[in-house]
Amino acid sequence: MNRAMNQAMNAPLTALDSARSSATGPSLAATMRQIGGDARAAARALALAPAAQKNRALAAMAKAVCTASATILAANAQDRDEAKAAGATPAFLDRLALDRGRVAAMADGIDVIRKLKDPVGTVTASWRRPNGMRIERVRVPLGVVGVIYESRPNVTVDAGALCLKAGNAAILRGGSESFRSCRAIHAALVEGLTEAGLPAASIALVPTREREAVGMMLAGLDGAIDVIVPRGGKNLVGRVQTEARVPVFAHLEGVCHVYVDGRAKLAMAKSIVLNAKMRRTGVCGAAETLLVDRAGADRLLKPLITMLLDAGCEIRGDAAVLAIDRRVKPATEQDWSTEYLDAILTAGIVDGVDAAIAHIERYSSHHTDAIVTEDRKAAEKFLREVDSAIVLHNASTQFADGGEFGFGAEIGIATGRLHARGPVGAEQLTSFKYRIRGNGQTRP
Repeated sequence: MNRAMNQAMNAPLTALDSARSSATGPSLAATMRQIGGDARAAARALALAPAAQKNRALAAMAKAVCTASATILAANAQDRDEAKAAGATPAFLDRLALDRGRVAAMADGIDVIRKLKDPVGTVTASWRRPNGMRIERVRVPLGVVGVIYESRPNVTVDAGALCLKAGNAAILRGGSESFRSCRAIHAALVEGLTEAGLPAASIALVPTREREAVGMMLAGLDGAIDVIVPRGGKNLVGRVQTEARVPVFAHLEGVCHVYVDGRAKLAMAKSIVLNAKMRRTGVCGAAETLLVDRAGADRLLKPLITMLLDAGCEIRGDAAVLAIDRRVKPATEQDWSTEYLDAILTAGIVDGVDAAIAHIERYSSHHTDAIVTEDRKAAEKFLREVDSAIVLHNASTQFADGGEFGFGAEIGIATGRLHARGPVGAEQLTSFKYRIRGNGQTRP
């Protein structure tokens, strides 16, 4: 990256207050082309970088994030003040907010990624042909990964570190609301890269809030970007899927369900449902719909609904749920397919596991769905037939997280069916090629 670009991207955070954008029109286009070209060159270097060098960079990045904690928190406080003044909801502010614990968790996440086995160069299959040729399928980096995300500044760390581990360059475009936070975090990541002798352009942050920059990324930056990963709300993902001219790892909204079967243990059901909804309401793995088996409704429904209401959760229910408590509001047709990302839940009765599966097929976003039951046959049927990226038995939907899968982190939950599905970690950020070794074979 040229010196002017480095200076622009590492400008003092105090200068950002009035900087909605420092580049528009032709200058923005030139800036984005420069970022794309530098990322493409960095991707070539990263693809050949030894695992030890990448790991040194990750260790330095984790240390730099910890050292910059005060600067990151100060930037985040400015972002939160601005979002509050603009009328952001409490759930949105929670997604935006950082504290010392969350900054420490970002650094810890980098260390977890560092300790993972390097996926690049892994031979996933090998065989010998009758003519004596030896064929291997081996993991290789994707190249340049464009990540477009909203509100959550920690995605800067997750995306940058995972792409680096997998030998990819990353071009990150954070949400305008987290602009200062992302810049402060990015500066720490660049410090770690340069300390390990890797190109600073290996992890680039788009230095503007202008929406035009997103369109340029979706067009591929003159062939520089190999894949786009959107992480945000329905509007963002919809725009990406409509406009992108490069492949997309789709991370759709999380309309997640918990189905409590008639043979569920009440204590377990209460624990799982409360955690799935209320642990963090603003994450994509938060439950948005509760379904209860009619066969166990007399025993299960009232305790579950009362528990949620008493915990401060708004319930929108069908006729059976409305009869439980006067605080319940009637559910509309739209509620059943809504991702609230807030302390709101839609709840209803279904006639057994088949009806639950049918309901989920109709309204789910194919993200994460769970069953609570002691009936192993019903559980296996649910696990087999629910067509979602993540399906759980007797566990909270909030485990929809790459860190909980042992991936260190993830840059999204892919809900499509091509290449990657579920948490997108370092391994999912690779492709493969075939290596063939012969001794003079020709094809007749």
